[in-house]
Amino acid sequence: GFYGQCFGEEAVEVIKDSAPVDKRKLDPNKAYIQITFVEPYFDEYEMKDRVTYFEKNFNICRFMYTTPFTMDGRPRGELSEQYKRNTILTTMHAFPYIKTRINVIHREEFILTPIEVAIEDMRKKTQELTAATNQEPPDAKMLQMVLQGSVGATVNQGPLEVAQVFLAEIPADPKLYRHHNKLRLCFKEFIMR
Repeated sequence: GFYGQCFGEEAVEVIKDSAPVDKRKLDPNKAYIQITFVEPYFDEYEMKDRVTYFEKNFNICRFMYTTPFTMDGRPRGELSEQYKRNTILTTMHAFPYIKTRINVIHREEFILTPIEVAIEDMRKKTQELTAATNQEPPDAKMLQMVLQGSVGATVNQGPLEVAQVFLAEIPADPKLYRHHNKLRLCFKEFIMR
């Protein structure tokens, strides 16, 4: 709305998805704004120092957003063809800052293969389940929601589908053995929880 008032409503266009933008396809006479959701990004060693909620949300200059994609160009597909692009942005100054907008000085991307996406999802489900079971005082509604979301998933494929797609047979490619074992360990942890 603000930029529409500045430049005219027809001169401002919002890019709604997080996919990489091809600048050659953009109209040079228009202003484009790409909006996406980011979350704070920390390396494993940083998490040892950032224990409290405040520490995890203060003095942050690295953020991450994910973009799902398939090799044929669609954003979503079957489990076996679902890739994920993780983009890490580093800002010039740490948030919170005097200004609400800060320049991005570094951008880093890495792509997760379908089995790595499945491993990440299973780890996330296990963490949610652990948090729900260890909550003090116990919250039965929260536990029920987490269980329904992870075991009886109706919208996204649940753990059963993941197991059938990736663990039904040992992969022919030796490079995938490590991921196959990681996923098996994720399921072991999930079942234990």
